[in-house]
Parts: sequence; structure tokens; C-alpha cells
Amino acid sequence: MERLTGIGGLFFRAKDPAGLARWYRETLGIGAYSQDQGDVWRPAGGPTVFSPFASDTDYFGRADQQWMANYRVENLDRMLEQLRAAGATVIADVQEMGGIGRFGWAEDPEGNRFELWEATPEALHAP
Repeated sequence: MERLTGIGGLFFRAKDPAGLARWYRETLGIGAYSQDQGDVWRPAGGPTVFSPFASDTDYFGRADQQWMANYRVENLDRMLEQLRAAGATVIADVQEMGGIGRFGWAEDPEGNRFELWEATPEALHAP
């Protein structure tokens, strides 16, 4: 059986695609592709969680938000501080899951919530 080898892209609607791509590039360091920039993001290797949620979940923030990206970070506290300094909306709650890591949340300028994950070493290298 053929299997997927990874996520090749993440595509979503935006009111200002070029501006939002620029925000992700400048604020989070993601080489974002847009009409004015042909960049791509080359993330570090590591696990990717693929998980459908119940249609009535409030985990993504707004009820009309249909997806949420989770980004691995090396230092959650520094990333959250960087986002605050850039004027981003940061959700104050930080959660820890034993053996998995620490999680934080923020929103991009268009109100899309995303999750940040500071993984434990065992979560990064689990089979």
C-alpha cells in the first residue's frame, strides 16, 4: 500500500493573502508562498499529528474556523513573547501534557487560531 510521506502544503482562504503571507514570514519565520513572494517553508523533521475533531469543538477558537495548524517550536515561552511583541493575539493559557510537551495558542491578523508545540525529546523521537 502506498503511504503519504508528509504534508506538502497548507492552503487556506484569506482576506489579504499577500499581507497574511508576509505576516507569517516576518512573525513566525515561515517561508510563505503568495502572489508577491515565491518562497516555500522547509520545516525541520519531526512528528506531524493528523487528527479530525468533532464538528462542534471549541478547540479551534471561532466556531467558523474549520482547521487549525500546529507548529513545532524549540522554546514556547520565547515564541509567545515574540508574538506578543509583534502585537499578535496570544491566548494566555499554556498547557502541559506529560511525555508530549507544552502547548500555547495565538491568532494571526485575520483571527485564525494556531497552536504552538514545544515537544518533549521523547515525543520528537518516538517510533
